[in-house]
Amino acid sequence: MTLVTPPAPPRSPWQRLYAAAHARRRRRAARHAARLPRPVVSVGNLHWGGTGKTPVVAALAAHLRDAGRRVAILSRGYRGNACEPLLVSRGDGPLAGPEVAGDEPAELAARLPGVAIAVGRSRHAAGELALATLTPPPDLFLLDDGFSHVALARDLDLLVLPAADPFGGGRLPPGGRLREPLASSRHAHALLLTGADATPEQAAAIGAALAASGFSGAAFAAPTVAAPAHAVAGEPLAPGSPVLLVAGIANPARFLAAARAQELAIHGTLLFGDHHRYRPGDLRHLERAFAASGARYLLTTGKDLVKLQPLTRLPLALLPVAAAPEPAFWPWLADRLAALSR
Repeated sequence: MTLVTPPAPPRSPWQRLYAAAHARRRRRAARHAARLPRPVVSVGNLHWGGTGKTPVVAALAAHLRDAGRRVAILSRGYRGNACEPLLVSRGDGPLAGPEVAGDEPAELAARLPGVAIAVGRSRHAAGELALATLTPPPDLFLLDDGFSHVALARDLDLLVLPAADPFGGGRLPPGGRLREPLASSRHAHALLLTGADATPEQAAAIGAALAASGFSGAAFAAPTVAAPAHAVAGEPLAPGSPVLLVAGIANPARFLAAARAQELAIHGTLLFGDHHRYRPGDLRHLERAFAASGARYLLTTGKDLVKLQPLTRLPLALLPVAAAPEPAFWPWLADRLAALSR
């Protein structure tokens, strides 16, 4: 196994103070966290986004659904304006758009038939809503972006790390890219290493390196793979198709690299901040840029597509991205879930 060395522990007083505050918050949550009457599997990250968490959530939900579980995803609904817990999907398509539900829940609702989705600032209240309104009720909850949401008790904690930057510099802001210290990895039952080139050997090496921070769980690769780009109507984009790339995500470099790998003719790129809300001025800018580019399609991400589709008549195309956890992960997960029902 290749040895990987994590960054040295921070010596800054600020970093230590911030890390201690996180530890206190988790200890307090362990005493007061609300619990749902069904198993809760949390999927989250230590980083401030861009880890490939959403494709992992989608892969888990689809696998568990196909195994016969009644899955409901619980999400904060970040950047959505729902004030109360809201059912976003019963499993047959979105009941609310991204402005209300948030872009990631809306994207998951569009791509996951047979999986219910509920959002709420209180994920416990969202889970109770799902239990009260869905027939039959869910028998398992997936807590999206749940690693830091310690207000809800969970039975399994899965930590998603990007292969390109697994340690996030080993620092919290302002000196690093972590929202929790590496020591928080001790709370994870397993890590999933994402990225196009993630391998089981890399995952094992990252897991071994995090042992110094207290991590003692399993480690698996969950490579994220871009499927062939296609127009919204379904027709695939042939190599050489002229496209204008548009994305509002945390790590657009992977999106750009995937488009280049498919040998599309890139006629321009427009990048926005993560979870960007497209306003009339943005749409006018897109339309002018598209007209000037000579592109045939405006190629975007799943998270952006659900926001752009209701707003523009430009010919949209999607570059889908899916996570494919290594085969060894699925029996590990099945054993863990079976143990919860004993």
